[in-house]
Amino acid sequence: MVLGELGSRISGAIQRLNTATVIDDKALTICVNEITHALLQADVQFKLVQALSSNVRKSVEKLAAGHDKRHIIQKAVFHELRAMLDAGKPSFTPTKGRTNVVMLVGLQGCGKTTTCTKYALHYRKKGFNPALVCADTFRAGAFDQLKQNATKVKIPFYGSYTETDPVVIAQEGVRKFADAKHDLIILDTSGRHKQENALFEEMRQLAAATNPDLIIFVMDSSIGQAANDQALAFRESAKVGAVIITKIDGHAKGGGALSAVAATKSPIIFLGTGEKADAFETFESKAFVSRLLGMGDIAGFANKIKEVVPSELQPELVQKLADGNISFKFLCDQIENITSMGSLSQLMSMIPGFNNINVQSFDIQQFRKYRVILDSMTNEERNSSSLSESRILRLAKGSGTSVDNVQQMVNHVKTMSKQMKGLKLNKKGDLGKGKSMQDLSKMLPANIVKQFGGMGGLQTLMKQLPR
Repeated sequence: MVLGELGSRISGAIQRLNTATVIDDKALTICVNEITHALLQADVQFKLVQALSSNVRKSVEKLAAGHDKRHIIQKAVFHELRAMLDAGKPSFTPTKGRTNVVMLVGLQGCGKTTTCTKYALHYRKKGFNPALVCADTFRAGAFDQLKQNATKVKIPFYGSYTETDPVVIAQEGVRKFADAKHDLIILDTSGRHKQENALFEEMRQLAAATNPDLIIFVMDSSIGQAANDQALAFRESAKVGAVIITKIDGHAKGGGALSAVAATKSPIIFLGTGEKADAFETFESKAFVSRLLGMGDIAGFANKIKEVVPSELQPELVQKLADGNISFKFLCDQIENITSMGSLSQLMSMIPGFNNINVQSFDIQQFRKYRVILDSMTNEERNSSSLSESRILRLAKGSGTSVDNVQQMVNHVKTMSKQMKGLKLNKKGDLGKGKSMQDLSKMLPANIVKQFGGMGGLQTLMKQLPR
């Protein structure tokens, strides 16, 4: 999870209130102090932390006797964190039916070129037809990097090994892709090791020549509170309408970068959470804080599922689940869908109560063995849900795994089929008339049900999953 240590410390401080016999001034002070220390260690500005502490205390002090202080404290912390990170909406969002030109700017090494590809992929999933233009002639190898990234994910690109004027390249690239009816043209620009006049002048020239609909400032999260000065400098030199913060998965200063940028009223739209092309998530303050506090983001979880399961296959998925018709191939396909949803830790953080789970407990290596075993099967075996002892032995030898590995896969399919038949889903994917959330809760370990927020949390999850 992004800023997982910070989130676990804040949510831990709030959860400890539940064990307190009385929520008095001492308990409140301990809770607020733990939260402020966690924020300061994450490099959040002192003034922002001080304001959060003061506002949380005021929220509790206003209460009349008899109110639930635990709930009010949690609500106040949620509200203050969200207010700290919310800088409003971007000045522009790409829309279909027209040519959208977006220019990314930032210092050298902030991850602009990689972010260009991630941004293009994000909008391609939404039905756009993106293209990339390398207008970076300052950094040696910039065009090669963009070309490699774009080729890997099959996105059209444009650049030049001979032209040295970035303005000429940008104009030609935009013209070429606009004529080819690409509705999202993304410009990768030069950076420098530090803020200097040459960088800002080039930005102004490119903006004047291409007239972008949106200029996005890309910033490395490791700079912490220094993000404030950077964001202001770029906003003053170009009409920056949004910010993308990169490398936030590996830096304790990420909290400082997020809060500092928000303090400049520069809307944060995406977070770069890893090196892979899909390690890129939309930033929305409410969902982000909800996940940070272990409250989950069910809507985001449902959207992730919709992304990886094509709409035309969703009815087939529901039908198989409703019939309990789960084969070895079906099991592996669904595991593949889950692993393609991105970082498993990010996925788990979207489920209420799962933000602090050690994802290593999910045996991904076992899932990979399932795929190897599946590749050793005949078509008849792949579409079945059981195997004889002789076939189990043959598959173990043929796949280079063990008899235990194959038997685990067989047991996994049997258990999954039994559970789905027990639920008696109807053809819409809803629980049948004879079944309830209580039946579902009985099929899950008690600690998992508790982490979902009890049966009420399960009900919320089921309602928001795609149908």
